[in-house]
Amino acid sequence: MNKPQSLMNTSGATSFPRLSLFRRQLSLASLLKLLLDPVVAIGMLLLVATIFEEEFIGPYLVLALILFSLTFPGRWAEPNLKSFGNVILMPWLITVAILFLLGFATGYIAVFPDMVLVTWGVGTPVALFVAHKVAHRMLPHVLELEGSTRQAVIVGANDLGRKFAKELASGPDLGITLKGFYDDRAPSRIGDLPQGKLLGTIEDMVAIARAGAIDLVYITLPMASQPRILQLLDDLRDTTVSVYFVPDIFVADMIQARIDVVHGIPVVAVCETPMYGVNGVVKRASDIVLATSILLLIAPLMAAIAVGVKLSSPGPVLFKQRRYGLDGREIVVYKFRSMTVCEDGAQIEQAKRGDQRITRFGGFLRRASLDELPQFINVLQGAMSVVGPRPHAVAHNEQYRKIVKGYMVRHKVKPGVTGWAQVNGLRGETDTTEKMEARVRYDIDYMRHWSIVFDLMIVLKTVFVVFRDRNAY
Repeated sequence: MNKPQSLMNTSGATSFPRLSLFRRQLSLASLLKLLLDPVVAIGMLLLVATIFEEEFIGPYLVLALILFSLTFPGRWAEPNLKSFGNVILMPWLITVAILFLLGFATGYIAVFPDMVLVTWGVGTPVALFVAHKVAHRMLPHVLELEGSTRQAVIVGANDLGRKFAKELASGPDLGITLKGFYDDRAPSRIGDLPQGKLLGTIEDMVAIARAGAIDLVYITLPMASQPRILQLLDDLRDTTVSVYFVPDIFVADMIQARIDVVHGIPVVAVCETPMYGVNGVVKRASDIVLATSILLLIAPLMAAIAVGVKLSSPGPVLFKQRRYGLDGREIVVYKFRSMTVCEDGAQIEQAKRGDQRITRFGGFLRRASLDELPQFINVLQGAMSVVGPRPHAVAHNEQYRKIVKGYMVRHKVKPGVTGWAQVNGLRGETDTTEKMEARVRYDIDYMRHWSIVFDLMIVLKTVFVVFRDRNAY
């Protein structure tokens, strides 16, 4: 199962777009990767049903079909006990939670014996772990069987070329072996490269290509070298190598990078919202389902909190504040009032530990994040999402957009009731620029790797964070 947090880069370093996104052909290795997890999960269901002498018909077939649609392709990195929780266990728990909710809502869960469900639920992640280990060992043989292992070189031993080389090395399912680099610069200007990886000049590479010793050439020269690149492409026309140009825009902090075609002209997405097309519909549908379910469950609690707010201090029950939403448009966000004031002007002081404006009952609400519950109404209105970057007051946005690079990019998605930054310890007051920069890095990371499974993981982590975190006040 694909686990997005395994790709997370929260240190601020450049995140290179995954090469597999741009590979159009479905190789045997890619097919194995696509089918491994659903086949193992369904196979375990069949095995457990057989052990408990259950016929694999009717409800079991329906469950298998639903499971196939919910199971996501796994990573190729060989799993170990340290990564087991994030790579296999957490995605499986989310899948089981979805199946349980569907079964409970439809009444189908009563059709299956309890021991079948428990045995299957516990045994499948173990089987997935073993399957991933075996698949990782089998991968070289699969690539050999389909004859897809190809020899590649990189023209340009610069930062982009080095980053690209790391991506090739981290994607064994691509079936590409990197032989080394070719560059016209002197070794002293290139810097350190692994022993034997600087193979010669660009003219040497053309000669090797003409001799048929390589299959792929990746050009990572800067776009400023256009005449040089055009000459190289012209020289390679007399060879049978496949040639790819890697634009140096990929050294930028790309978000949802992908290649598209507009009337036959290829374009590269550098910064795009993940909620595009079908993804936007899926995200909105999940928001409606989650927000409706949560509001139905917490309606009595919200009524009790409303009474408590009214009795604890004079003023309205709800605090309404202007914040930036999708595309930087202003929205009105609801919260249970936790202070004696309702500030929404050009100057807003953030709440601090021991803040005298916070009421006693309000302090309890803030520590438990109960003051945020009315924002599920904002979700149903379409102004917010259940998961996304936390919205900041308009005054704070105008302050930080001037000093934090990339700050406004976080507004390419709807703000959320909870977010990736919040489950990583960045709740409460952002009293320094460094804290806000860290929050923005997590927000952009979320956008870069968004998926429904990732959203559900954040929702589950939020529950644990609320009970143990002490940053909110």
